[in-house]
Parts: sequence; C-alpha cells; structure tokens
Amino acid sequence: MIEFILKGGFLMYPILLCSVVGLAIIINKALQYRGVFRSIERPLKEVLKTRPLILRPLIKAVDEGCDEQELSVVGTRQVREAERGLSWLGLIATITPLLGLTGTVIGMIKAFMVIASSASVNPSMLAGGIWEALITTAAGLLVAIPISVWHHYLEKQADDIAFLLKEITVSLYMRCRDGV
Repeated sequence: MIEFILKGGFLMYPILLCSVVGLAIIINKALQYRGVFRSIERPLKEVLKTRPLILRPLIKAVDEGCDEQELSVVGTRQVREAERGLSWLGLIATITPLLGLTGTVIGMIKAFMVIASSASVNPSMLAGGIWEALITTAAGLLVAIPISVWHHYLEKQADDIAFLLKEITVSLYMRCRDGV
C-alpha cells in the first residue's frame, strides 16, 4: 500500500487526505442520523417526553410562544444543522477524480519528457511516469466512487430528517395554537 502511495507521486497525499476526511464525515453523519431517527421516529407524545437534542430548540420556541414564523426559522436551522458536512462530502467526491486525473497528466508529461530527452527509449524509462499516471487515476476513482454513493445515501437521510422535522414543527405549532 505504501509502495503505491510513493509511486503515485505527490498527488497521492491529497487523495489520501480526502479519503480520511471523507470517511470521518461518513461515520459522523451516519451515527448522527441514526441517533436522530431513533429519537424522532415515534409518536409525537413519546418524542416530546424524551426531548431529543435535535428538537430542543423547537420545543423551546413553542414554550416561548406560538409564532409560526419563529418555529419555521428554528426548524430550518435544525435541518441545516443536520445537513452540515454533506457539502464537504460532495466536494471530496468531486475533487478526488480530478486529483487523479491531474496525476495522470503529470505522469504522462514525465513519460514524454523522458522520450524527448533521450536518443533511445526503452520501456523501463517510461515506467515511472506511467505508474504515477495509472496509480493516481485509480486512487482518485477508488476514493470518489464510494464517497459519492455515501454522499447520495446521506443526502437522502437528511431529506427524510428534514421531512420529519417539518412534520413535527407543524404538529407542535397546531398543538400550541390549539392550546394542547
């Protein structure tokens, strides 16, 4: 593994960094969303008894009054909080193949520089540049593909959480308005 990183050239380091950061975001969001679903996918009465962390700002806003706009703003903030970090995952999924492609171009430039500076060329002289080209391309794709899949899955989860939060916000507003 280390041999591939070394042969892939300096662009392997940002690709490796992207993979570590992407994995950290995936684990963080997966655990966060799992906890949110466990805490709010129950009947509203049960949810309100446990006062889950994600709903505390909404419950506080209801306790302070039945302002529909305020509840909407607080609910939107909670949705944005749940979505935070997903844009970084999307960025990582986008840039890692570009980093790999850049490594391909650099590796091919090195290979052609060897050809241009040598009177006779044998395959071993080109191998270094071609290695770098192929390894960085593969690494960029191997990082980007699973991160793209996870990004899509986590965005779907965030959408489901947003829907549940909107549903709860409307229920809280109706209960507050009706004096329940």
